[in-house]
Amino acid sequence: MKRTSMTLVVSSLCAAMSLGSVTGGYGQPTAKEWNAGVKAGWNLGNQFECPPYGFDNESFALDDPEGADRAETAWGNPAVTRKTIEAVKRAGFDAIRIPIRWQCHITNSAAMSISKTWMARIKEVVGYCLDCDMKVIINVHHEKWLESRPTYACREENCRRLALLWNNIASEFRDYDYRLAFAGTNEVHEKDNWGAPTEENLAVQNAYNQMFVEVVRATGGNNAKRHLIVQTYVCNPDFGLHDGDFIVPQDAGDNANDYLSVEFHFYNPWDYCGECRYYYWGAPFRQYGETSPSDEKTLADFFDRVSAAWSDRGLGIVIGEWGVTDHYKSGEADRAHENATYYCKTFIAEARKRGFSTFIWDNNAFGNGREQFGIFDRHRGMKVRSPWILEGVTGYQAVSATRNTKKPKKQ
Repeated sequence: MKRTSMTLVVSSLCAAMSLGSVTGGYGQPTAKEWNAGVKAGWNLGNQFECPPYGFDNESFALDDPEGADRAETAWGNPAVTRKTIEAVKRAGFDAIRIPIRWQCHITNSAAMSISKTWMARIKEVVGYCLDCDMKVIINVHHEKWLESRPTYACREENCRRLALLWNNIASEFRDYDYRLAFAGTNEVHEKDNWGAPTEENLAVQNAYNQMFVEVVRATGGNNAKRHLIVQTYVCNPDFGLHDGDFIVPQDAGDNANDYLSVEFHFYNPWDYCGECRYYYWGAPFRQYGETSPSDEKTLADFFDRVSAAWSDRGLGIVIGEWGVTDHYKSGEADRAHENATYYCKTFIAEARKRGFSTFIWDNNAFGNGREQFGIFDRHRGMKVRSPWILEGVTGYQAVSATRNTKKPKKQ
């Protein structure tokens, strides 16, 4: 199919889907059904979780400073357009996670009131996704007053603020259909400490989760049975698998665990996916050099543990972030990229086999080394800069997301 024809097809499809974007035409899935229906999810990273220009990224302040409405471009990415989302859809993704920082858009801290301009912008982008018939997750992300203080001293105040904030968010979206899901927190942890939590840290995370569920359910409408996603401490699955670490929130009415998912993030093995200690992963690539000790069996066995801990209790499972930073030895980029494709294919296959939904991280950063998780170049019309990742995640083979002659392969 010609480039122009493909673009028109996707644009027309997205326009046609807009009829059901708020309330119409979509049934009420359980969390497990919602997740199992996601082929591949994508993160709109380093966009709506940015602080405004000049705002201290670590600040606890609740404010709506001058220029806050332009925060989505503060970390160097261009503003999101409908074409941004259409390109993601065209590449084979059917769900998007939108990390959102709200604390820089609070017009009344006593009520945690959200700027009408910011809320309208978030609704606009959620609408782009729903118009393309994509599932969407919105969350509370990089709220430093919340994430950096998981202590007993701050628990009561933080829960009060979190309740007000989620009441305001959920009320705005209560009539949206069930393709939209909410995630209560992000990577809660004491500043600069990503290690094992204390009993205190775990208790505060569990309190956040319970407050989130109670408040959203109380807003009624479609929120009464909306897919809600709660987190393990720092979104590390290891900190939720031991008895007592993670407490399943009590849901409302007769919901049981049917509409709840557990979220964790999984850049594992870190020595391959993020730290760049190893350039290769998995049995087929051992012939090319030292590989990470963590392999295909390690991955499958861990996912089995997760399933036994949570899926068997009726909970859905969301891998809210994962990915492989681009890294390679000089002269071995092609082979390293083949390995990344293999890792992604293995990861997706193992996750889908168990009904997990997955959302790969894309921060629009490109290069060789740490934190290079970019897939689409947002500065160049969503050109695909990491086709080896797309091939592994969705089966899509392309030079760019706006120039393609092949249809997505089925996983």
